[in-house]
Amino acid sequence: MRIIIEPDYEAISRKAAQIVADRIRKKPDIVLGLATGSTPLGMYQELIRMHKEESLDFSKVVTFNLDEYWGLPSSHPQSYHYFMWNNLFSHVNITSERVHIPSGTVNDVEAYCSWYEDKIKKAGGIDLQILGIGRDGHIGFNEPGSSLGSRTRMKTLTPETVEDNARFFENKDEVPKFAITMGGGSIMEAKECLLLASGKNKAETVQRCIEGPICAECTSSILQLHPKVIAILDEEASQKLRRKEYYKYVEKMALKFKKS
Repeated sequence: MRIIIEPDYEAISRKAAQIVADRIRKKPDIVLGLATGSTPLGMYQELIRMHKEESLDFSKVVTFNLDEYWGLPSSHPQSYHYFMWNNLFSHVNITSERVHIPSGTVNDVEAYCSWYEDKIKKAGGIDLQILGIGRDGHIGFNEPGSSLGSRTRMKTLTPETVEDNARFFENKDEVPKFAITMGGGSIMEAKECLLLASGKNKAETVQRCIEGPICAECTSSILQLHPKVIAILDEEASQKLRRKEYYKYVEKMALKFKKS
């Protein structure tokens, strides 16, 4: 796992956007796995700027989102459909046919989840999967205790996740208790993963993810087994890493090697 430590949130957003833009320019029809939430928001804003000011082309990009709340229609202001169109898709030149976000209103959930997995396979698999990390170490909505080999499915959200998401709703009772999410096994099939984390409240979780044991209690720890992961952290999120100085040293030496 490559660990990049940046000074602050703005810096990790710029760095992440640079990596995504680089992959798009190298492969215009790239298949991107996308995440929602506050952490990737700055990255999306920078990608929009790159599209408008640097002609970053999304016309051939295909996207698959990690998850969606169960029970919310795509028009709901807190749905991840609404989030993605409001914060990225409507500002770049991507067509709706190339955008895939799990539905929160399907009746046959099991059949739908199988269809979603098949759709990813038919697209050639995900080239670059963007990931955030939850306070309890989850990726997607793979809550603690989830099978690390799980596939796209319905997941019951923990009270902690419901509590974390309550700030986005007028009433805590309105917060969905279920979500459709890609599983750990689904995420691990991406060719490359880009993990973003910011803030001191994520420091302990980040340490467990990167340096702790691989276990279902911290589902993001499965990324230790992936052959190609880049984790971009700000100083606060990285403050509990035991080998923090080594990670910085590795990046410094890589830069020297590149210049030589």
